[in-house]
Amino acid sequence: MHSHPQEPDRAASDPVEPVPEGAARSPRGDLPQPGPPRPEAANDEPGPDAAGPACAEDEYTTAVQELEDRWRRALADLDNLRKRHARELERERTMERSRTAAAFLPVLDNLELALTHAGADPGAIVEGIRTVRDQAVNVLELLGYPRHAETGVAFDPARHEVVGVVQDPDAPPGTVVEVLRPGYGDGERQLRPVAVTVAKRE
Repeated sequence: MHSHPQEPDRAASDPVEPVPEGAARSPRGDLPQPGPPRPEAANDEPGPDAAGPACAEDEYTTAVQELEDRWRRALADLDNLRKRHARELERERTMERSRTAAAFLPVLDNLELALTHAGADPGAIVEGIRTVRDQAVNVLELLGYPRHAETGVAFDPARHEVVGVVQDPDAPPGTVVEVLRPGYGDGERQLRPVAVTVAKRE
């Protein structure tokens, strides 16, 4: 009996072509079949997020308009507050001037009364003028400006204005010897300093 050489197995010897990813084999296993389409290729229509930029721009525009409206209202409120404050300040100034002028009306009345009796009694005239002077000083003190006309006190550059320097053996050096013009007020509320002469220092 003659033996025939066996034919080589084609399945074992034939080169196997690589199967592309996503392709399915046929039931025979020799021919690749196209696989299902990929999800991203199945639908090319824009999704619901396509309108996102337009919505964001509308929201930004609305927010900017709201901020502008608030800014304009704040400016209007500030301007109204400034005008109201100016009106109130002017009203307070007017009232203060009226109160000050009213406080001096009795002083004017007494001066006119003294002038009316000028020819009757010179002594009475002098006494009347002194009374009017005291009344005016009292009004200034009530307004916060007390009178200063003291002698024998130490010279204070914040309160005194030196008009002259004199030699006075009875007065310590640097003390007020004579008041030439009274001063009114103290510190920051000083209307004017006291004009004085001061004893000379040795």
